[in-house]
Parts: sequence; C-alpha cells; structure tokens
Amino acid sequence: MTQADMQALPTPRRIGGRTALAGVIGWPVAHSRSPLMHNFWLAQYGIDGAYVPLPVRPGAFDVAVRGLQAAGFRGTNVTIPHKEAAFRIVDRLDRSARRSGSVNTLVFAPDGAIEGYSTDGDGFVANVEAHGIAVTGGRALLLGAGGAARAIAASLLDRGVAVTIANRTAARAHELADAMRADAEAGAMVDVAPWDGLGTVLPGCDMLVNTTSVGMHGGPPGDLPVDLALATPALVVCDIVYVPRQTALLRTAAARGLRCVDGLGMLIHQARLGFRKWFGTDPVIGPEVEALLDADLRGEGS
Repeated sequence: MTQADMQALPTPRRIGGRTALAGVIGWPVAHSRSPLMHNFWLAQYGIDGAYVPLPVRPGAFDVAVRGLQAAGFRGTNVTIPHKEAAFRIVDRLDRSARRSGSVNTLVFAPDGAIEGYSTDGDGFVANVEAHGIAVTGGRALLLGAGGAARAIAASLLDRGVAVTIANRTAARAHELADAMRADAEAGAMVDVAPWDGLGTVLPGCDMLVNTTSVGMHGGPPGDLPVDLALATPALVVCDIVYVPRQTALLRTAAARGLRCVDGLGMLIHQARLGFRKWFGTDPVIGPEVEALLDADLRGEGS
C-alpha cells in the first residue's frame, strides 16, 4: 500500500485501556438514539470515551450489570423493559428514583456501589422550559401510569403543579396517585380521573402530558380519549413520544393553535446527568445535537 493510499484511509477511532465506557441496556435496544447523542458529545468535548448499545434479554439484567461493572464501565442508561429491575439492583437510590419508583441511569461508584437515578422527570421539565414555558403552579393532566409517568408526576409536583392522573387501567392510576401522596409535600395535589371521562377534567388543566405509547411508531392502535376542542386556548400539549416527533395528538393540538412540546428534547435533557456522572462534563444542550437526532429520525422515515 502506497503512502497516498494510507493517507486516503479514514483515521480509526482509538479506544484503549483508559477509555471511559458507558452504554444503554434494553431489549430491544437497536432503536435507541442515545449512542448517537452521547458519542456526539464525546467527540464534541474531545473526551476519551465510548457509549454503546447493550441488548440484554429479560431475566439476564442482574448478571449483565454486574459484568459491566466488573469490566470497568462507568455506568449505563436503562430502558424498557429493565427499569424496575434496575430499581431493585441499586445500592444507593437518589431521591428522584425513590419518588418515581424506577431507575433509568446507573452509576458505578468508585467504592463499588451501584447508584440509581431517574432523570426522566427533570428532563421532561427542562424540555418544556426550553420551549419558553414556565413549569410552576396550575394543573397537569397526565395520561399513563408507567415509569415515565411516575418520574414526570414527581417533578411536576416538586414545582407546585397539581397532577390529575388517568390510565386505561384505573388501578394503576390509583397506585401512582397513592405513591405520590406518600410524599408529604404532595398532599392533596394529586387526584385520579376516569380514562373515559376526561372531558370534564381537561377544561381545568393548563398542561396535557401523554406518557403512553399511543401515537408511537409501532405502538398500539387507537386514539387517546381527549377532545382538545374542550381545552382552554392556554393549554400546553406535551407528548414524550419522539418517533414520530409529530404525533397525532400534537398535530391536532397544533391545528387548534395550542402550544406543543414533542418528546425529542426530553430525550436530550434527561441524558445530561448520566453524561456528567460518567464522563465528567456537563454537556451544553445546543441545536446541533437536536438537528443530528432529527436528521437520523427522518432518515428512517419516521
């Protein structure tokens, strides 16, 4: 091979014994945009690190986490279906994780402990505020009662926002409400509305948040039981789904002139804490990373 040929070859990325490692555990995990985002930040800040997707089957989570910790990883993100398993495996729970009942960020501490955090709630709030919308006071109608709903409810309550929870399975909505009321600071700021009776609730709400998978590419069929014609003009409509970015709910809201917040920004903002813990730098949330992720989503026709 000639010198010219050598110069034409792409420069390989150097990964060595000092490279800081982190990743995202899920099943499946190939759809995750977290590796694209974290590796963009690593390159942007010139950090010797790598972030990789880690497909782990249900039932193998504990073994995988212990193995990654033993192999020198700094930590991992955790996505479906492992968030509850992550909650059980940790040695130290951050308040965010205790209140939400789930963990989406693991940090392998120098003393050998596994620390658990939930960044979904604060990531959601940061995304809404990045759209110029103050998150303080008022009432939010929260659709769904899964792990993300728990985290978002806790963060909203922390900011003085009353929360009404509605879920297709009413028992889960009541379970979530009881968990939030267990915190003395929440008190009577949480209630439950019937899934098929939201028409009487929506007019009194300042924010509507969909945390279900309805509207997601490949998600369950059907529509959410919300008639936006009943909303006040000041209602802010949020959807944590980001594939596609413009869900049917957001399209309907935009057509009615309501302010809308899609889920891609939440994905970006919730990632900051983990990146800071693993790699020692707090990334600035700029337009470049959103443009990168948006282009990737559009490339798949989502």
